[in-house]
Amino acid sequence: MSLLDFINPYYIDILIFLVINILLGLGLNLTTGFAGQVSLGHAAFYGIGAYTSAILSANYGVNVWISMLIAVVVTFLLGALLGLPSLRLRDDFLAITTLGLGLVAHSFFNNSQLTGGAYGINSIPAPLFFGIEVENVGYLLFVVLALIAAIYIMRKITRSRIGRAWVTIREDETVAQSMGINTMYYKVLAFAIGAAFAGVAGALFAHKIYFVNADSFTFTTSATILSMIVIGGLGSIRGTLLGVTLLYTIPELFHIFDVGNLLNLNYLDNYKMILYGLLMVLVMRYSPKGLIDIKNIKTKKINPAVKSGDQNVGS
Repeated sequence: MSLLDFINPYYIDILIFLVINILLGLGLNLTTGFAGQVSLGHAAFYGIGAYTSAILSANYGVNVWISMLIAVVVTFLLGALLGLPSLRLRDDFLAITTLGLGLVAHSFFNNSQLTGGAYGINSIPAPLFFGIEVENVGYLLFVVLALIAAIYIMRKITRSRIGRAWVTIREDETVAQSMGINTMYYKVLAFAIGAAFAGVAGALFAHKIYFVNADSFTFTTSATILSMIVIGGLGSIRGTLLGVTLLYTIPELFHIFDVGNLLNLNYLDNYKMILYGLLMVLVMRYSPKGLIDIKNIKTKKINPAVKSGDQNVGS
């Protein structure tokens, strides 16, 4: 009997889905946090990645590893295409547009014959490594390696000329244009790369649960991931890691410690959204840059000698 026999598969699944959510959060933080392109339809790319890999592998017998790679390429290209509205839209208008795109994608997933309609796609194969199915601890190691690679890529990109261009566009697009930055190229690139990260998460999700349908890619999914990265800290990789880990694991603790006597776990999703909403209000009030910046909060002390109306206006 090995050590693996004593590991509860439920805990392994929690870690796997945590990593998948972190990948999803990294993609959205790249688009919204670094490039300043607000997206309320990130779940659409998550679903595109999942359905692409599921359809290719389950319906057409494509090798799982190849189907995953194709899913990433497809989400990258569609991300660039769907990112085109960001060229003429900003702030609230862009957010509403991406929300609409997300709703359209969900409707397509739920009604198209290609995606199996409301029944979804089942019998999705697991990836094979030298003829052995990659599952449980093996799948956890695989997703962790994918996360490490994603963090490395994101650090390289955000610290490069591309990342500096994104930050400039986020702060002031007019200034960025006056500096000769091709804002059209960089804004579309931000959507494309962010979508590719979501595509990776979607493909990993599909081959973990062996079944996908539209219920996993709703507006609630987009709002949840956005809440996680805002609470953790926009424009920060560490903020994404902190925010997603905190907000994903807290609801799971309700199951682990069996609080069914205190809370009706049938309404856990409602409790989660209430919790996320309260945390967002508190974070925006006391630490606008997210929990990652909470250590820099300082109590402001007002000099009693300086009162309203006593300042030397002419100085």
